[in-house]
Amino acid sequence: MCRSTTQKAASKEIQILLFSSHHIFSQQSQRGYNYINLLLFPPTFSFGTASSSYQFEGAYLSDGKGMSNWDVFAHKPGSIGDGSNGDVAVDQYHRYLEDIDLMEAIKVNSYRFSISWARILPKGRFGEVNLAGINYYDRLIDALLLKGIQPFVTLFHFDIPQELEDRYGGWLSPPITGRFVFLADICFKSFGDRVKYWVTFNEPDLHVPLGYRTGDFPPCRCSSQFGNCSEGDSDKEPFVAAHNIILSHAAAVDIYRNKYQESPQQRVHINELQKKNGVPMGELTPFEWLNVYPQGMKKIVTYLKDRYNNTPMFITENDQTEVEYLNDFKRINYMSHHLDNLLAAISEIWTLSCDRATLKRTPRLSASWYKHFIAKHKTGSIMPRHDSRGIEKLEQTIQGKYQA
Repeated sequence: MCRSTTQKAASKEIQILLFSSHHIFSQQSQRGYNYINLLLFPPTFSFGTASSSYQFEGAYLSDGKGMSNWDVFAHKPGSIGDGSNGDVAVDQYHRYLEDIDLMEAIKVNSYRFSISWARILPKGRFGEVNLAGINYYDRLIDALLLKGIQPFVTLFHFDIPQELEDRYGGWLSPPITGRFVFLADICFKSFGDRVKYWVTFNEPDLHVPLGYRTGDFPPCRCSSQFGNCSEGDSDKEPFVAAHNIILSHAAAVDIYRNKYQESPQQRVHINELQKKNGVPMGELTPFEWLNVYPQGMKKIVTYLKDRYNNTPMFITENDQTEVEYLNDFKRINYMSHHLDNLLAAISEIWTLSCDRATLKRTPRLSASWYKHFIAKHKTGSIMPRHDSRGIEKLEQTIQGKYQA
């Protein structure tokens, strides 16, 4: 039995990203806010939205999907602080076209989402590929591209088929590497003709300690002094799990480079959460691992820029929580300060509210602010250029594939 966690199983918000793969520039102050010198945004600076499969898709047993570790975990009483789960979440599985229309209305041109491993391989490697799952992500990717939105795909965002959790204890056994590579190979083969940016693992430095040291997240393993877990070794297992995740990342990147990469512009990354000496910095939030410290984000981006010779960077985790769902002035302030500190960065900022009862999407005040900002200052796109014939051909292909 795991300790209860205060994290909500299903997110009530759509999240915002700022995508950039360019350089750091100077800033200027204006009217009490620290605004970026907007004239210096490079053409490669791109804006987007982000999600994760368990928190957004819902449809947890639809069309052949198997049970994931988070499905099982959230169904156990006491696992989630408010008793919620991701069975329906915000129902993006059925409402993705509505969500893409909202993205288009805000004028974003990038969307980061994660693959549900259990939707593609309901039993991990021990079973057939679920073609209905492949078809869902095909439709999602094609619909994004038709709106001029570039997909960024994460292969693992904490959810794993329960079959593999039971068999291997998650990431504790070396064979899990082969299972992950099998998933990656299927995704690269199925979607790689359209997806040019991949993330192997979301925040392994968050997943590992919460899953294998404190036992707050599945597989809920820890020593007795760290939590109320039925089994685990908090001193040893986090290192074993981290080791296997690193090996899995390296193996997936190797397969991509050798079998699928057609251009250096196509990339595979691993996503991490940054702290200083293991201690979070800045303004506290209701989530102990999420603090507001935009200066720190600027510092880490600058450090990476200098340390790695200004290599392109994609920062995909930088969250803000606020009680006020619609008139979210605090979030607007947060966005403006992070835009002041980050020019070569990706920041994730929550801007759309979803009513859990009706699943109605309602743009927050910060969404309107963000839309105005993008419309005024957007200078380019990371999407491949298409002439009119190319767009017409893409539309015909999509209509042919999905017409009833």
